[in-house]
This record gives sequence, C-alpha cells and structure tokens, in this order.
Amino acid sequence: MDSTKLDTHESASSAKDDVITGTSQLTAYLDAGCKPRENWRIGTEHEKFVFDPDGLTPVKYEGPKGIGKLLDGLVRFGWAPVREGSNVIALTMPDGSSVTLEPGGQLELSGAPVETIHQTCSELTGHLKQVKEVAGEMDVGVMGMGYAPTWDIGDIHWMPKGRYKIMRDYMTKRGSLGHHMMLATCTVQVNLDYSDEARMVQMYRTALALQPIATALWANSPFKGGAKNGFASYRSHIWTDTDPDRCGMLPFVFEDGFGFERYVEYILDVPMYFVYRDGAYIDASGQSFRDFMNGTLPALPGEVPTIKDWEDHMTTVFPEVRLKQFLEMRGTDGGPWTNLCALPAFWVGLMYDDDALAAASELVADWSFEEMETLRADVPATALRTKFRGGNVQDLALEVLAMSKGGLARRIRPDGNSADETGFLDPLFEIAQSGVTPADEILALYDGAWNGDVTPVFEKLSY
Repeated sequence: MDSTKLDTHESASSAKDDVITGTSQLTAYLDAGCKPRENWRIGTEHEKFVFDPDGLTPVKYEGPKGIGKLLDGLVRFGWAPVREGSNVIALTMPDGSSVTLEPGGQLELSGAPVETIHQTCSELTGHLKQVKEVAGEMDVGVMGMGYAPTWDIGDIHWMPKGRYKIMRDYMTKRGSLGHHMMLATCTVQVNLDYSDEARMVQMYRTALALQPIATALWANSPFKGGAKNGFASYRSHIWTDTDPDRCGMLPFVFEDGFGFERYVEYILDVPMYFVYRDGAYIDASGQSFRDFMNGTLPALPGEVPTIKDWEDHMTTVFPEVRLKQFLEMRGTDGGPWTNLCALPAFWVGLMYDDDALAAASELVADWSFEEMETLRADVPATALRTKFRGGNVQDLALEVLAMSKGGLARRIRPDGNSADETGFLDPLFEIAQSGVTPADEILALYDGAWNGDVTPVFEKLSY
C-alpha cells in the first residue's frame, strides 16, 4: 500500500511534543532534513504478500498461519515488538529499521539508512531469509508483485490497527479504488536525502517527472481476480482513483517559488485522517489541520497540534514523490529480489550524482505538465510501449538508465565482489533493451505455458 509507516508515538521526543504555533515551524521542520553530502543515506522499503499455499488464500492476523505469528517468529532475530493493545503490529531494530503491517497483511521492511546499494541489498536479502525461515515453519508463502493476482478484496483480512479503520471508512468517500490500494497492493520505494532547499527542489521536480519511467520498468501487476486486468501496473492505476485530495502529479512542484513553504501549504490543505491521543486514534477524517492549529478542530476542540501530529499528517498524502525530512520515490510495483535492489540503484545514480541529476533535469526541463500527466495516466496500461514525442518510454528508459549508470560509476562504492554499484542496474537494462517488463513476462506465461491459469504466479514470484 505504501501509505503508512511505523507509529512511534510512545517514544516521541520532547521536540516532537512541541506545540505548533505557526507555519514557520513546519517549514523549519523540512529544512531540518537538510544534510551535508557526506551524511546522505539510502533507505529502501518493500512490501510483500503473505499467503496460505493451501488454496493460495490471504492469511489473517490471528491463528497458526497468521501475520501475528509471523511477527512473533521474527523476534528471534533480535527484532523488538511494538504493540497496539495486545497485538504486535510492528518490529524495530536499534539501527532504525522496522517491519510493519499494511492494511491487508502485506509485510513491509523499512530499511535502515545506509551508505551504499551493496548494504541496502544485503539488508533486503537478510530480511527475506529471515521471513522465509519463519514462513516455512508456519507453512505460508511470501511473494512479490504489485497487486494481488487472484484475491477478491472482500476476502482479504483487515489488520488490527486503529488508523486503518478510520482510513477504511473515509476512503470510499473520495474514490472507488481506495480499498484496493489498502488491501491488495505492494510496492518498493527508496528514501533519499537532500543538502538544501534548492537541491530538494531539483530532485523533486526531476524525480516526479521521471516516476512514470520507473513505473514502466517495474510494472508487475497485470492480473486481477485470476484474469488479465488490462494494465501492466494495475497498482499504479489504482492511485489515480484513490483520493484526489492527496494523490496525483502536483502541478505546483513545477511552478516558480516551489520549496519547503509551498509544500507545507499543500499538506495543510489536505484533509486529515486522524489524531493520536492517549494510545488511541481519534477520527478527524475530512477535517482541517489549519483548524487544528487554530484550536478549532471538531474532533478535538480546544486542542492544538504538536510536531508529532504534523509528522502523522504528512504520512497521509500519497503523491508519486513524497517529501518529509527526505524524499520518497514511490512509483513502482513490488517484484523479484533483483528488482528490489535495482530500485535504490536507479534513483541513487540519478539523484546523488551532480552530473547525472543535471542531465536528468535537462531531459525533463521542457516537458509540459500536460505531457507529464499524460505519461502518468498512460504508463500503467502500456508501460514501455507508451508513446512520447515521436518515440516511446522504452527509449526514455534506456536514456535515463545510462545517466543512472554514469552516476553510480562516479560514486565509486566498491564491495568485495565489484568495483562499484552499477551491476545492480543489469536487470533494468535487460528489461529496457528487450522491452519486456516483468508484467509482460508473466502475461506471456499466462498465455502460453500456464494455459490461462494465473495461480502459477504465486510460485513464480515467491521469495
């Protein structure tokens, strides 16, 4: 679902308890994310579906094959449980990594901030080995793709987290696919740092324009209800009909004057979901954070927000690139292990190298907002075959990948087996050169060796 992160209200620092008295604090909060280049890090997140091999059905929270038991089993590796009431709903490590639950039981790793792609890929690999060990003992499977290929959302079990009930009830008021987003999607994303406001603006604009290219390369959700759904990335399409108040391409990002202050104004205009107080979520859905700052929030009359409330509210917007005290690249489907490691490599090569970022920025500089919106709308269906300016997205993907490879090569981050990080892009070059996305690959199997049966995809894409 890629919409919520670990709740840490119980450990909020005194700074997070500071009362908000004006918007200047909110701008300063984003500015506090600025870091010198030597402190830039990489944080990779990915989600996966957990299923019962007996019937290929989604698992519940409770029971011997439940998500709760899976979380309990992972504690043996040093994870500390986080509870909501009596339920374990997350796990944490001292290095800042966490394992969390999405609404339909999707299991998410939010990785620690690390320095190299080698390190983030090693972390992903170690996590998947842990999950496979525990899942194997429970006789459940774990697989990666963008949308649950056979399940009806009415058969997917809601996880016992208070914020999800509020979101569940509100989603249907703003779009027709919100429950599909919550229950039946999985993503991989990477979080990146910025040095100052100008760098953030350059990164945000460039990354937002290029998200459809990433969506095409990672497209991996062509099935729904056991049949073709007409999309290469149905997960990406779902976001176009989830909630127009908090999703979309954000035209103001490309306007003069965009920066921390303008982004704060955008967040303030997004209707709220909830406020967390005394161990419980209070329904404030549809209400205004501006009213909250004025002490006139209907859900909590007379109270004013803290910085922690602002952090919570910032997690409830879902653009393809999201700004917090770092930037989140959010446009891609979950998928095979190699593609998980390729995502941070792709964006680090483009965003952390000055020459690559300049080249990518120049590439998109004359794209009109209408062109970018059209790309965003068309890519979920046609992926690399999407037409653009006399060519197609496949051409763009090859051009952008070359920029990223150059950026990674100039970083010179070796490990014991390679001179740099460029090898992590190899799966993407294969996709871009062949024009065959992960979705195309499994669609060909569906039409061929699988004889119109989707169910072999669970084995094909299991970790």
